Amino acid sequence: MVTMVGSGLSNQTGAAIGSLAFPVLGPVGVVAVRQYVAAIVLLAVGRPRLRAFTWRQWQPVLLLALVFGTMNLSLYSAIDRIGLGLAVTLEFLGPLAVALAATRNRVDACCAVIAAAGVVTLMRPQPSADYLGMGLGLLAAVCWASYILLNRTVGRRIPGAAGSAAAAGVSALMFLPVGVAVVLRHPPAATAVGYAVAAGVLSSAVPYLADLFTLRRVPAQAFGLFMSVNPVLAAVVGWIGLGQNLGRTEWASIGAIVAANSLSMLARRG
Repeated sequence: MVTMVGSGLSNQTGAAIGSLAFPVLGPVGVVAVRQYVAAIVLLAVGRPRLRAFTWRQWQPVLLLALVFGTMNLSLYSAIDRIGLGLAVTLEFLGPLAVALAATRNRVDACCAVIAAAGVVTLMRPQPSADYLGMGLGLLAAVCWASYILLNRTVGRRIPGAAGSAAAAGVSALMFLPVGVAVVLRHPPAATAVGYAVAAGVLSSAVPYLADLFTLRRVPAQAFGLFMSVNPVLAAVVGWIGLGQNLGRTEWASIGAIVAANSLSMLARRG
């Protein structure tokens, strides 16, 4: 439990710290640095033998690399526009959709209705609504769902963490021109780079290693149930760390989406 709480807090705190570098690096620059850090960590852990990969193995790896980069870029761009709590809540719809699509019982139907109500409430028309930011959050959700499905395929075709490590390496290479362009266009201060590196460590390296440790000791369904609290953790970290206040309606919407996933997971455990 301590490891899971620490992993969730680390992930959301890393995103909050990374957002502090947005004025200098922009979301694209921060994501580029995060991809570099993730690649270094995953390549060190997975140690993939890239020359031994067949084309059948490379296909899902390349798709996973594209989805991995797009997921982080859309999420951080959404955080920049609508705040940490709402962006992570919308992104969380990705794994929730994958979980609900796996079965066709009444409980999951109720969960889908609850989650849909939460989304509609979050995206209700109002003068200050940032629909582009919300759209980016939903794009992150689609990417996260794709990331889960592609990871399964990669895991079946490539043993261990080698496939995920290779995808992280390819994704980092895709963002290499972005990093070079950012540095040449406007050399960033060491503080901004430090924020971006911290985001990479806290949001990629720490959660990945913590999840490896946790999944060896906690059933997958219990792990999925705990993942439900991430939108709440994001909202709290955004409120305390970044001063991003949410109204009662937003909190109710986040609660509805979290409750939908929790109910679905508990039904599976039963």
